[in-house]
Amino acid sequence: MTRKFWKRTEPLDHMEPDHNEPDHAELARLLPAPSTPPMTLDRQLLFEEHLLNEIRTPAPTAEPAPAKRPMRRALLIAVPVTAAALTAVVAVNSLTSGISSPRTKTASVEAPVVQVEEGSSLQLVATAQQIAAAVRTQGIPEPKPGQFIYIKSKVSHLSYSQNADTDESRTWVQPLHQREIWKSADALNGWLDEPGYQDEGGIGLGNDNPHSKPVNGKDIPGEALTLSYNWLKAQPTDPDQLLKTIYTTAGGPRDRDQQAFETIKSIINEQLVPGPNAAALYQAAAKIPGVVVVQNSQDAAGRTGLALARLDEQTGERIELVFDRTTFTYLGSRGVQIKQVNNIKPGTVTERTAVLERAVVNAKKERPTPGSTA
Repeated sequence: MTRKFWKRTEPLDHMEPDHNEPDHAELARLLPAPSTPPMTLDRQLLFEEHLLNEIRTPAPTAEPAPAKRPMRRALLIAVPVTAAALTAVVAVNSLTSGISSPRTKTASVEAPVVQVEEGSSLQLVATAQQIAAAVRTQGIPEPKPGQFIYIKSKVSHLSYSQNADTDESRTWVQPLHQREIWKSADALNGWLDEPGYQDEGGIGLGNDNPHSKPVNGKDIPGEALTLSYNWLKAQPTDPDQLLKTIYTTAGGPRDRDQQAFETIKSIINEQLVPGPNAAALYQAAAKIPGVVVVQNSQDAAGRTGLALARLDEQTGERIELVFDRTTFTYLGSRGVQIKQVNNIKPGTVTERTAVLERAVVNAKKERPTPGSTA
């Protein structure tokens, strides 16, 4: 989630009725002095993106601070933060009323709101078994050396703004937009194209990313290997054993159960999953404490189905994995705010994704031919 702080101010050329010139003292108070030398726009946006990722909302005295909603699909670059940079970002945020991320070229729109449906665990095991049975024998292409896994999706994620003076807030989302990703089977190379939300033409992933840093002559793969096709295919297809492995990937202060559930979501959203492994993943998801079945959900393409879902008690957001009611094919995911946290109202749709194509192609940026999708 991208958080933007905005502040209403008088126009900078505002004049009092009895004055013929702007109040320069007032302007000086509102606007901090620029850094010397002034930062370029690119560096200013980079600092702003980094700082916004670090923002925490202060807690009321009587309650613990609400958890910061984790960033999704973020490409993080470590940068030094100076006092001048901080001043520049505060100045930009205090005078900006438009809501968009630094890399976003498309304005955000108001978040949709849906009726919150209560989930139930009564049919959880049976539903997971039906989904597993449907995918266990499905045939999918296997990537050969030098080939790439291709995933085409439609996605939208949350933006949130809060007036630091009045505590008034607004909730926005990115317009639904296309996202295409190419990954090698070992996840060490790839490409991401998300027009309007990444650099024009796309960005490299893994070793193909210009910010990949070599250590001892090798690039740092980060978490890529954990979610790669090769890693997944090598995992046990017993749901209990697989779930133990998934828990080992969880770290940090967040709820480990929620992290495990969202790891499964990350795998099935943008990975090619062999049938036996997919069956084990869905049964493993049902074994995570707090997972329920929601009978009516909808992906980003407007397709309706049932969902395996889990509420993140810290953020108040419920993540729903949406499946076709008849074929039990995975359609996409949806995030719905269930409890009001950080003034995001219940029913707010915080995330929508839809998987449109999965295939194996011969090169990065190559798209599958019709009829070749998995």
